[in-house]
Amino acid sequence: MSGPNTSYDPVEVAALDPAAVEAAAAAALAAAQAASTLDELKAARGAHQGDKSPLALANREIRALPPSAKAEAGKRVGQARGRVAQAFAARQAELEAERDERILVDEAVDVTLPAGRRPLGRRHPIELMSQRIADLFIGMGWEIAEGPEIEAEWFNFDALNFDIDHPARQMQDTFYVDPPEDGLVLRTHTSPVQARTLLERGVPVYVAAIGRVFRTDELDATHMPAFHQVEGLAVDEGITMAHLKGTLDRLAAELFGAGITTRLRPSYFPFTEPSAEMDLRCFVCRGEDPECRTCKGMGWIEWGGCGMVNRNVLTACGVDPDRYTGFAFGMGVDRALMFRTGVSDMRDMIEGDVRFDAQFGMEI
Repeated sequence: MSGPNTSYDPVEVAALDPAAVEAAAAAALAAAQAASTLDELKAARGAHQGDKSPLALANREIRALPPSAKAEAGKRVGQARGRVAQAFAARQAELEAERDERILVDEAVDVTLPAGRRPLGRRHPIELMSQRIADLFIGMGWEIAEGPEIEAEWFNFDALNFDIDHPARQMQDTFYVDPPEDGLVLRTHTSPVQARTLLERGVPVYVAAIGRVFRTDELDATHMPAFHQVEGLAVDEGITMAHLKGTLDRLAAELFGAGITTRLRPSYFPFTEPSAEMDLRCFVCRGEDPECRTCKGMGWIEWGGCGMVNRNVLTACGVDPDRYTGFAFGMGVDRALMFRTGVSDMRDMIEGDVRFDAQFGMEI
């Protein structure tokens, strides 16, 4: 049985050759000195002090040496790695000092300069849009009506011809106020203001209701659990769908530009009969660009719902449906703001970032 290899020469291992170790250390020292930024120094450190650097590989070879050779090889490699570590630490301190001096110059603030004016406050863009819409109705001779956000279930559903089994009355669609048996909900639309107005004021009536409504929608780019609606109601003798169409066209032109009109598509709503979905002529391409991203080449954009007030609603509110007729319509204020300004994500409207409000300026 042979004894240990006491004559093993570590110089025979290429990585442990004194010349190779010295060359690796010299290259590392030069790289550290050549680095002119902290990023360059970080890259050089990885190349010369990392796990795959020449000195690190040489250090691994020491484990394969016999005990009699480990001490000398370890001392040689350890001293080289120590010089490299000191050089990199010293260069990092120099570069950090240079960076700090540069920051002090670049970001210096002259405290003797006169202070700037305090920025003016701004109303929220949704509030501005609501006020603009209210002004349009007032300009047409209408009144602005209001109602509570916590509404009786009767006003929110029963008075508007929603039957007891209608899906909108379920808790997965409507927020009920505890205890549910009290019959109070967070209003799901501004339509309850119609019933309240007819009961309180009688007819004829021309009112618009603008306010916040609530539905159990998930918050995403196009839906919010709390959003804003505008509801229009006109009840008088001789009211027809033609009056409804004329009113909608006037609103479209005032909000989105001259020449913008609406179209009506048959639909169904419990509180109107006949009912229609109303579309807005695309205010970007005006129906002339099949590649338009706003209307997806259709030429029309969905805007809201409308129709003639259902006879059952008039009867429930004490109005003679054989003498009076009326129309009602509703659309989202938030959606109108998106149309007018190009906002693509509804979440931007409610996150409270003052930079979002600032871009809309101040309107008086």
